[in-house]
Amino acid sequence: MLSLGTLIAFGIVSLGMVCSPGPNMIYLISRSISQGRKAGIISLMGVVLGFVVYLTASMLGLITIFNTVPVIYTVMKWAGAAYLLWLAWKSVKPGSASILAPVALPIEKPRKLFMMGFITNLLNPKIAVLYISLLPQFQNPDKGSLLSQSAILGLTQILISFAVNLLVVLTASQIASWLGNRPTWLKAQRWIMSGVLTGLAVKLAVQRR
Repeated sequence: MLSLGTLIAFGIVSLGMVCSPGPNMIYLISRSISQGRKAGIISLMGVVLGFVVYLTASMLGLITIFNTVPVIYTVMKWAGAAYLLWLAWKSVKPGSASILAPVALPIEKPRKLFMMGFITNLLNPKIAVLYISLLPQFQNPDKGSLLSQSAILGLTQILISFAVNLLVVLTASQIASWLGNRPTWLKAQRWIMSGVLTGLAVKLAVQRR
């Protein structure tokens, strides 16, 4: 079984990523402001389904592929490390600005809200990085089944993301106003997240399969 320290460390990384402004946060804030909390919650359910799809793929498909064709793991490892460094640079490069300004969205029916939340998360590069590049770094073959470890880590991330995003939906207008009036906080958040991503990229690049 995974140690408590590993779960806490992964939880901190997951919390940092979900609190870092991205497609999911922008969509949920904009949808909640444009159409209300109920629409935001329905959209959030779609986002959660996206997490479940990524978790299932990482538990079943990726482990099998990596064990069968080790070179694929090597390619994914270096590609993942490069992408993490790119995300880190994108966060702090000159001219980078807040992407949290909510946009006006048309009124949609519940089914479409759910699907839009699902697709937004499924196409979110941060989540792809989390499950493909970061989650394996917290697994240890000596601690038992990698499948079980993936499930525990994935469910931990989903619970943390759900809790934070639900808070985002319920307080969307306040969050948008608070962050919009505090550019210094946004700048500090980007530098902190850039440092975390850089450290994880280095760890990923040097670790063995």
